[in-house]
Amino acid sequence: MTDSGLPKAITLIKKAVSKWKTPAVTEIAKEKDPYRVLVSCILSLRTQDRTTEAASARLFSLAGSPLDMSKLTEDEIMRAIYPVGFYRTKAGTIRMISERLLKDYGGRVPDTMDELLGLPGVGRKTANLVVTMGYGLPGICVDTHVHRITNRWGYVKTKTPEETEKALRKKLPKRYWLEINDLLVTFGQNQCRPVSPFCSTCPVKAFCGRVGVTVSR
Repeated sequence: MTDSGLPKAITLIKKAVSKWKTPAVTEIAKEKDPYRVLVSCILSLRTQDRTTEAASARLFSLAGSPLDMSKLTEDEIMRAIYPVGFYRTKAGTIRMISERLLKDYGGRVPDTMDELLGLPGVGRKTANLVVTMGYGLPGICVDTHVHRITNRWGYVKTKTPEETEKALRKKLPKRYWLEINDLLVTFGQNQCRPVSPFCSTCPVKAFCGRVGVTVSR
């Protein structure tokens, strides 16, 4: 993938993903509530989208703000979010975050990376999603799909999602920062899969370096 080929590739990917269901966190982000984006991001880690979506709906029906969430016990949160991955740990994390937001931020989710990374259980992926989806501020969220696909293209050459984020911040035009995660998560779940991607029907195969691809369909 070259710099000159990127705009055309992004256009083709936008067209392709329009026929697939968007990620659960993206749907929740349409409510423009940074707290719900933060909580749903935590629920989504190591969890399938359909499970995240259902668990988020159950939890938010009980508590949709840090104040309401702090009134629930960990067991109540745990029962609401089961069977998301690591649901016991996540129940405790969500409650701790809610209490921290009330104590240090007046119940408001902070909008800077440094402050978000200071919250219990919040890593760069979650922090970037809150900044970009919750607040619409510049940022690049890099999950396994973004890391895999941009390396598969040959657009970057990195070993970890953190390295990919740094590389994309230097190379990726800012007009794509907010949408790159949404696009590549959906694209990665349906077309450019981790194992045996659908290269034969890929709309951007002419732009892709297919780095590391040994088996495809």
